[in-house]
Amino acid sequence: MTAIKHILETLGNPAHVKIENGSFMPLSIEKIGQGPHNLPAISVCHYGEQNGDLMRDPEMCFEITPDGKFHPYYFRNDYTGTEQEVYFRTEDGREMIRPRLKNDLSAFARQWSANLREQGFIKAARLQTRKILAEAA
Repeated sequence: MTAIKHILETLGNPAHVKIENGSFMPLSIEKIGQGPHNLPAISVCHYGEQNGDLMRDPEMCFEITPDGKFHPYYFRNDYTGTEQEVYFRTEDGREMIRPRLKNDLSAFARQWSANLREQGFIKAARLQTRKILAEAA
């Protein structure tokens, strides 16, 4: 998710940010603590609204490795009723992985990142930062 990395760096690595970008659904990025392997985790989400309820379209959660790589472990889309987790525990406590799902989510994340860049979300983050700085001056 290189687009998300650029956005977070542009904004000074905030705990939470919501980026408005014209006619596109707002993008929310939030630090959510630790992921399944005790690495820092973030949620990246577009929120829409249906009948007054916020709807994730989609939400993905990523663990971030010390070298800055994003590893997806959760996907949800409320409009389609989809919720998927890469890691799960068996009844005897063993951690299991769904490798095909992890690969699919990684591919989806690469495409989503390209879309965010193409749709101008990095530029919108820069403009949002300039506006905040101008208001603070």
